[in-house]
Amino acid sequence: MTRFARLMLFPAAAVALSLAAHCARARDRGPTVLPAPAADVPRAAKPGKETVVFAGGCFWGVQAVFQHVSGVIDATSGYSGGEAKTAQYELVSGGDTGHAESVRVTYDPSKVSYGQLLQVFFAVAHDPTQLNRQGPDEGTQYRSVIFYATPDQKRITEAYVAQLTQAKAFPARIVTQVVPLQAFYPAEAYHQNYATRHPHDPYIAFNDAPKVEHLHDLFPSLYRNP
Repeated sequence: MTRFARLMLFPAAAVALSLAAHCARARDRGPTVLPAPAADVPRAAKPGKETVVFAGGCFWGVQAVFQHVSGVIDATSGYSGGEAKTAQYELVSGGDTGHAESVRVTYDPSKVSYGQLLQVFFAVAHDPTQLNRQGPDEGTQYRSVIFYATPDQKRITEAYVAQLTQAKAFPARIVTQVVPLQAFYPAEAYHQNYATRHPHDPYIAFNDAPKVEHLHDLFPSLYRNP
């Protein structure tokens, strides 16, 4: 069932109360302060473009976070992990297409390192200990995945997961999948820049706006207004 369909099943007041309670729990936990990756690549000497695809729950919030990271050239909501013919929101929302709601992040490696993006992903963009869900959303389409595009990204990601696991940075096991990027399919136009265009949507206000606030608080040197 899609987020839109779920919201239509309940009175507005009940939805607001439910989301408010979820938000309160999230705020009580606060952002997770994580160490920087011990393994990383140095900043590039010249401007360029590299790409990675992150999946961690609803793509609205993940996109919003990375749009506020300095050095990110573009963040596009979409689908990855399944076939082209099923890369449609209504189908992906069924949870059986293999797709995860994802965000393709294109960045300038001379301005932000891959390791810094990883740290943001694990610290504020989502909770990597939630299996096949994220916050109020449930299903394999909301799983935690990093679709790496290069051998360096794979190496650094696996090393960082091991580092966080050894440090017991989270109270539960990290369930993030690390898999090669096969294809990325941009989502429908109405999903793009959703958090920016609908800041007063209760879902955005309660679930995603706090992530951007946490980015500002934890990574002030990386934060920017897009």
